[in-house]
Amino acid sequence: MTDALLLDGEPLPAIDPELLRATGYGHFSSLQVRAGRVDGLDLHLERLDRSTREVFDAPLPAGLVRDNLRAALESAGTGDLTLRVQVFATTEPHLLIRISAPIDPSTEPVRLLAFQHQRSVPHVKHTGTFDLIYYGRQARLQGYDDAVFHTAGGEISEASIWNICFARGSEIVFPAAPVLSGIRQQLLQRGLHGHTTESVVLARLSTYDAAYLTNSIDPALPVASITVGDETTTYEPHGESAEVIARAYATWPAQAI
Repeated sequence: MTDALLLDGEPLPAIDPELLRATGYGHFSSLQVRAGRVDGLDLHLERLDRSTREVFDAPLPAGLVRDNLRAALESAGTGDLTLRVQVFATTEPHLLIRISAPIDPSTEPVRLLAFQHQRSVPHVKHTGTFDLIYYGRQARLQGYDDAVFHTAGGEISEASIWNICFARGSEIVFPAAPVLSGIRQQLLQRGLHGHTTESVVLARLSTYDAAYLTNSIDPALPVASITVGDETTTYEPHGESAEVIARAYATWPAQAI
């Protein structure tokens, strides 16, 4: 008997079941492409190579990734789109690129609900995203916009699909807890004249002037509030830190694929 797939009772002959199994174990990077250019492209390429070496014991040449990205742009017929580059392996590493419409940054400050949780192998952007989706959904069911995570020791780490940073005046503070160092976070840290990494403990959230989420879509999405149990810390718009972040990003222009 050969493997087969059905969707809602209908066969899917165009999808290889072996491919579907293989894509469950791997890693990825998501890119927002505008006019054929990507913010922090060199960092995406470095991440993909480093993670491929760790997960599959093999290098992933930057030239190969660029060739695949250019093929995706040619296939889409536009330089404005979202690309997800996933690396998986059958006998050797392969690239699977998902092409979709570009996504605009969010504009509304978000309300976060805190959960004690840490992703497995947090430094790798791996395909095990069940927990991120689960906790984000739990937060929304309780009336919040998304989830933010903290350690058993009460240190904020990251949000469901974002890094998080805090502001103390013009100083930008990043959590010291284990996290995936996102591309936007790395770009922001590159552009800052200086930043601080410290334990961001739940009991001291009110000592910061502002908080921001960063990922490939949202460079600096303001956090309106963080709720921990029955306690909620709120943040007002903070022009001083917003200006510092904007200047930091402006020092690193997008790179051509």
